[in-house]
Amino acid sequence: MPRVDYRKNICIFDLQHDSINLNYELFLAKRFTTSKKYKSSISSPIIKIAISAIALGMVMMLITVATGVGLQRKIREKISVFQGHVSVVNYDNNYSTATQKPISKHQDFYPNFNTVSGIKSVQVYATKAGVIRTEKDFEGVVLKGVDATYDWSRIAPYLLAGKLPDFSGPRSNEVLLSKTLSDRLGLVLNATFDTYFLKENQQAIPNRRVFQVVGIYNSGFQEFDKTFFLGDIRQIQKLNKWQENQVGGFEILLDDFEELQAKGVAIYSEIPSTLDSHTILESYPAIFEWLHLFDTNMYVIIGIMILVAGINMITALLVLVLERTQSIGLLKALGATNWSVRKVFLYNASYLIVRGLFWGNLIGLTLLLLQSYFGIVPLDPETYYVSQVPVSINFGQVFLLNLGTLLLCLFMLLIPSVIITKISPVTALKFE
Repeated sequence: MPRVDYRKNICIFDLQHDSINLNYELFLAKRFTTSKKYKSSISSPIIKIAISAIALGMVMMLITVATGVGLQRKIREKISVFQGHVSVVNYDNNYSTATQKPISKHQDFYPNFNTVSGIKSVQVYATKAGVIRTEKDFEGVVLKGVDATYDWSRIAPYLLAGKLPDFSGPRSNEVLLSKTLSDRLGLVLNATFDTYFLKENQQAIPNRRVFQVVGIYNSGFQEFDKTFFLGDIRQIQKLNKWQENQVGGFEILLDDFEELQAKGVAIYSEIPSTLDSHTILESYPAIFEWLHLFDTNMYVIIGIMILVAGINMITALLVLVLERTQSIGLLKALGATNWSVRKVFLYNASYLIVRGLFWGNLIGLTLLLLQSYFGIVPLDPETYYVSQVPVSINFGQVFLLNLGTLLLCLFMLLIPSVIITKISPVTALKFE
């Protein structure tokens, strides 16, 4: 008689039994969710509220992250457009925009900063304080001079009227004026105006220069718009009696803003000891501290939304368990383990969470796209530095929000699902 390996048969039977259990659990989860009795049961309104809470929470999280990150990036971009990421100046300037001691353009890091990686470009500039005088008004300003190599493409998106100045020819009197200054002084496109600059001997008669407005811009960054206008650096060189190769400083633009602090240290270590460097974080600490608060706000809102969604799912799960007490008792009487029954309800809860996430993503991304393309929600530029709510949609962040919400909600449901283990088959079936 051939020998039979009973252990192998038992192993095969166990594998088949596990497969049957898994299929049965999935069948029950689907049955609970799609059956007419389930949809018309007492738990139906609770389930709808739970799904709505998850959807609303996801909408809030998407809007919070997209607008928070968008606002941070937009403000950073605006500051770097007009100030650069890192400025290199003479040590004696003390970050002053009113007076500057000249620096020679002949530096090892100009025009290409080859000793530090991640640097996009290096540009020269100079500033000089003055007073614009019109027939009816006057305003204290700072002329920022740039040369023909200046990257105007970064300012072009903020141009409202006219054109960008051209400094490729002889010394030019063309300037780019902000809308804030043009409104205050009543200056329109192609208008000319007088600007007076003090000499080193303040008792002497100020230098007078006549400039023409060839372009009007509006960055929304009031700290710059109300003070600076852009012109030819050669005007400042002549006013200060500098040589052609002397400038006020260098603006360095980086490829990645997130590396600003590290690159700032690297740049400082590579420039000559007679020069100093500072980042825009050091120039505008109050603004960046304010922006840093957005991260805290985002974390708090995300935490609250996930907590609310989890509590609603816990409520829905408990209602389902109480409503299906007799079914749970029957499954246990037929030999189902506590964990097998718990998995049925966790599968069901996962389905409900995914439904909520689907509608939340659909609604949230639709609203964000509408805001991105049409700018429906405006902002006060004097407070927020932008005229409308900026949006930054990162699908990696969207995926992490969805995955994190799903996992955290399921983790929160593990504890209330323990109530299933407390249900006795005898008690559950006694009153059926």
